[in-house]
Amino acid sequence: MSTEPLYRKYLHPATISRLSNMHLRARLVVEGFITGLHRSPYHGFSVEFAEHRQYMPGDEIRHVDWKVYGKTDRFYVKQFEEETNLKCYILIDQSASMGIVDAGKVSKFAYASYLAAALSYLMIHQRDAAGLMLFHERIQRYLPPRSVQSYLTRLLGELENAQPTGAANWTTSLHQIAEQIKRRGLIIILSDFLPRDLDKEPAQMLAGLKHFRHRKHEVLVFQILDPLDYRFDFRDEAIFQDVESGLQLPTQPHHLRAAVQKEIDSYLAWFKRQCRENQIDYTLLDTATDFDQALMQYLLKRKRLVG
Repeated sequence: MSTEPLYRKYLHPATISRLSNMHLRARLVVEGFITGLHRSPYHGFSVEFAEHRQYMPGDEIRHVDWKVYGKTDRFYVKQFEEETNLKCYILIDQSASMGIVDAGKVSKFAYASYLAAALSYLMIHQRDAAGLMLFHERIQRYLPPRSVQSYLTRLLGELENAQPTGAANWTTSLHQIAEQIKRRGLIIILSDFLPRDLDKEPAQMLAGLKHFRHRKHEVLVFQILDPLDYRFDFRDEAIFQDVESGLQLPTQPHHLRAAVQKEIDSYLAWFKRQCRENQIDYTLLDTATDFDQALMQYLLKRKRLVG
């Protein structure tokens, strides 16, 4: 019988994928994460779901919550959307390559969606404003950041219904998004960041990310990969197909394994280095990674921004 704490199972992507709806997935991931914080090396790291803030001189009396005063004998005022600590824009790559899934695990797009749902749930309960963008060649869907509880249903519904499709266009999409977002905030990008053309696309991705930094946004990148993306562990003769273009290539993998793995490792190291040199927080996740690692990266980033 497993001795693993019960809350841990709600941080496993494969477990979450079997749950019935996005709201339940988000809630259980966040609750599992919060429970785990108190038993982890991050002991003492607080996560507050404050509905109110303490009354300060100059606040309008009409905003005082008298019911809370009656219970606590202290003055608190209700927080409204314009008082939010942070505006966060969650960007999800919706291109067809995100639909790739290894046997028995979730797709990269599903993993990104579950993580985005948990982040949105966590932000809105902290009175941060969460927004959502889906993109591939261009922006496909945009929900601007808001912090009211009722907005969470709309965000999660959008994630529930979205499916990966189309081809990524890094030259167009990230620059279009950077121009669309007028107000400074935290940009969280969920993508595999896998180029089809190693000669052009890595530079295009980096230029798009630097555009956000040029506009004074804080940027947090989650590179989400399937194990097959970065472990070229194929043995038998195979036909590889580009899911975005349909191009097929017959190969004998054992002749290519060493060279291909070297290219993969080189690209991932380059991308990580470029992000850090441009003050972009970078985290590599694969679709078997528990969600708490990503949620902790967000909370540490948020703490630096508003602490």
